[in-house]
Amino acid sequence: MTQQDILAGFAEILDEIAGVPAADVTPEKNFQDDLDLDSLTMVEVATAAEDKFEVKIPDDDLKDLKTVQNAVDYVAKAGVAA
Repeated sequence: MTQQDILAGFAEILDEIAGVPAADVTPEKNFQDDLDLDSLTMVEVATAAEDKFEVKIPDDDLKDLKTVQNAVDYVAKAGVAA
């Protein structure tokens, strides 16, 4: 799975959970400042990402995922199988 695939997956998740249009989900966007996600919504996004990408995102790591690119990199490093 490429970073572009992961980005597209996050775009789908953010559209479903937070109503953020997929076109607005770009790597430099900050979840809190640009996409207006609160901590509860971020937990929902993380849970959906865990299911979609078959990775585990511990709460301690979740707080470090500030931008869409941070999340894409995290999933890529977590060893997503193609």
